[in-house]
Amino acid sequence: MTLRFAASAAALFLLAATPALAQEATDATAGAKAGDKGNDTAPVDIVSNEMEILDKEKKAIFRGAVDATKGTTNLKSDELTVTYADVKQPDGATKTDATDLDAKGSVIITTPKEKITGDWAKYDPQSEKLTVGGKVKLVQGTTVLEGNELRADLKTGRTQMTGGRVKGSFLPKSSNGGKGAGAPQ
Repeated sequence: MTLRFAASAAALFLLAATPALAQEATDATAGAKAGDKGNDTAPVDIVSNEMEILDKEKKAIFRGAVDATKGTTNLKSDELTVTYADVKQPDGATKTDATDLDAKGSVIITTPKEKITGDWAKYDPQSEKLTVGGKVKLVQGTTVLEGNELRADLKTGRTQMTGGRVKGSFLPKSSNGGKGAGAPQ
């Protein structure tokens, strides 16, 4: 039964709210927007070298080449800790919900629209806030943003890159078939 709770918590973790974080290149400087949260009924597949359940602390820890997928969203890291809680439903049933997600080491979050890399990531499903830190790189199409920390509020669609110098590379859309300014026609 404990294993079921851990698996449920891990499933709820992830991917239930990983966003499409970056805007189109034409307005990337305006920040990012929240995207499709994906199919909430899609199964979550998690593969790792080991899994530990800390039942009293209500944590499931996945270690070693963690690879978690739900629908078209994927998270890879060296370690993933899912903190969970039992939540009573209006019908009296109890449901296990993830309350905190903490990925460490070589974090890669991939959606159909972007790829985000960093040294660590934290996600709070209740507030829908995602933070990725340590040599962060966000790539969407030809747009590339780099910085020390990315903070995204998935409810409001606000994304902020902070922690020192931020670098952005943008290729605006053009009227010549999307080839960019100065491209041969």
